[in-house]
Amino acid sequence: MARRWLGQVDAMRPVKQVGVVSTHSILFFAPAAATVGSGAALLLLHVSREGFFFISACMLTCAYADLFLPDAGGLGRFYRRRCVSVLIPYVCWNVIYFLYLLPTAHYASAAAALGHLAFLLAVGYYQLYFLLVIMQFYLVFPLVLILLRRTRGHHGLVLAVAAAAQVAIAIATHWGLFPALMLRYAQQDALSYLLYLIGGSVVAFHLDQVHAWVCTHARLILFLTFVAGLVAEGIYFLAQDGVTSVLGSGSDPFQPSVIAFNIGAITCGYLAGVALVKPGRSARTRSVVRTGSEDAYGIYLSQMLFIIALTWLGWGKLSSVVPWPVLCLLTVGIVFACAIALTSLLARTPLAVPLTGRKQVPWPRPRLRSRLQLRESTGPVFVPAELAGVAGEKNGS
Repeated sequence: MARRWLGQVDAMRPVKQVGVVSTHSILFFAPAAATVGSGAALLLLHVSREGFFFISACMLTCAYADLFLPDAGGLGRFYRRRCVSVLIPYVCWNVIYFLYLLPTAHYASAAAALGHLAFLLAVGYYQLYFLLVIMQFYLVFPLVLILLRRTRGHHGLVLAVAAAAQVAIAIATHWGLFPALMLRYAQQDALSYLLYLIGGSVVAFHLDQVHAWVCTHARLILFLTFVAGLVAEGIYFLAQDGVTSVLGSGSDPFQPSVIAFNIGAITCGYLAGVALVKPGRSARTRSVVRTGSEDAYGIYLSQMLFIIALTWLGWGKLSSVVPWPVLCLLTVGIVFACAIALTSLLARTPLAVPLTGRKQVPWPRPRLRSRLQLRESTGPVFVPAELAGVAGEKNGS
């Protein structure tokens, strides 16, 4: 499999982050009176986590499909790079959130504080469990790669088995059929996202065919995703009204009623990525896409700093005068702007790798312009910037 830049998959990153930040904004700032409406929104927004794992698996497989070739560097090189891009940022940001919340934590003793820090490192602070899941996938990725290479021509069967397992796992998790420990840490367990991890790797093996089919059937995909969303919401409201909860209930992401929507939504995200990197896009659009893609990992890592700060400032009280959907949309805008600014700053410091997962980038240098250029300039100049990068080699994929 040739190594190449997957612009359309890379452009899915900021789209996915909108879903992540929207989910957390609703969880923190939707008022208690809006439980039914916010739950309905969360039911569909939870797809952002499945999208994260699909993108990560797809980019990883494209980047390391030749992992076992003599000149590929072997498992040692693979795990060193994964450690730098994911494990180190994971540890650093757990410590950052621990220190950030320390003034309001009121631990009984230093030992209690250190014990909580150890717990955070074990399970991940709030959104950081995403990285625990992807690190589990890294551990078994060589085996997944071997499996997919040995089952060439039968990847449809592999997907069918993964889909059946995903439905069974979702049922067992949602209805509490697993042991208590597994249920408690279901969101940290890679098995909970089996279809999306395996699916991302399979898609990477057949990307050209998948791309052609998806682009050819875009309207059908949009329609079926819309229908799947309506079905999931219908099941949600049936459970809310006490009619039946057999097919699912609440906004829990681990229920079979949302699997079809999740698949459709991820595919729609791919179509959005295709549209964002379509040839002929303006320099401004390409610049925005590039920034969103490069900073997506930093947005994911740092977002809770700003959501927590907004709670400290009493932002949630505005829900009494501002409709909660509008308040949450404003929150998403504020968090994105602040997280992009922080990520751009950190990426230009020696802490770029541990805090953003990116290599350090130089500070921009002012460009000298001649007097003639200044006289002829009639407005801002947007210099086209080629979106560059190797699949899976940035942003913690």
